[in-house]
Formats: sequence, structure tokens, C-alpha cells
Amino acid sequence: MSLLIFSGDYDKALAAMILANTAREMNIDVTLFFAFWGLLLLRDPEKMSMEDKTNFEKMFAAMTPKGPEDLPLSKMNFSGIGKQMLISMMKDDDAPSLTAFLKGAIKKGVKFYGCKLSMEIMGFQKEELLPELEVITSKEYIEDALGSDIQLFI
Repeated sequence: MSLLIFSGDYDKALAAMILANTAREMNIDVTLFFAFWGLLLLRDPEKMSMEDKTNFEKMFAAMTPKGPEDLPLSKMNFSGIGKQMLISMMKDDDAPSLTAFLKGAIKKGVKFYGCKLSMEIMGFQKEELLPELEVITSKEYIEDALGSDIQLFI
């Protein structure tokens, strides 16, 4: 299964992580390719750096979510209130957090790829993202996706 994760929304990232974890539990190989806003899911707030960035890249880094738990909802975010409601509802149902699903995917051997061009444009350095991430080109991703039975775009 190959998922292209383009969205930087909490609920969409959550759906991608649920699908990735479920597929791995079914012994399906999973590749996640993160492009543009999807890369925000992989940011490590402890490793963010302003070194070697242009002024635009520094402003962009300061204005965007710092990691998975900072992502907004795609709908009904209401300045974060909607997201807090969703998280509360998830806790009521004993559902894992987005970060827990992300760690589960890593532990289960999901492959994490980052779009090289997206990272360059957005000013993200590999060291600022999860260490499990491998940076590849779009061509390499397409070659990988061609070999999968399921392709999804989130």
C-alpha cells in the first residue's frame, strides 16, 4: 500500500496513520510519501533549527505547526476548540493519539519517505524531521507506488 500524504491536517494525518497501522497488522507493506503540508506531521519540535535558512524559510518555520500534535483540524477547528473536542472524544473511546499512531507505524516498519523538492521549497532540513524519514525524489516515489496494489492520496 502506498499513501501520498499531502495534507497537514490532524484528522487527515490520523486517517493515514490508522490505515498504515492497520495495513501493517494485516502484513501489508506500507510506504508513506510526505509532500508539502504533509511534512508537518514529521517535524520534531525539539530539533527545529533556523540555521542556514533564508528569511522566508525562517518566517515559514515560525508560522507553521511544530509537530503532529500542533496540526489543526481540516474542518470545524474553531481556533483549536474543535480539535480539543475531537481529542477528548478519542480519549473517551480509548483511541490512541496521532503521535501514538505515528510511533506505532514506525515500530511496525512502515517506510517513511519525504519529497526532496517539497523539503527544499519549504526549507525543511532532514535533521528537523523524524530520523526514520528517507528523502527521495518524486520519480523514486512513483516507481515505488507502481509496485503497490493500493495507492491512496490524503
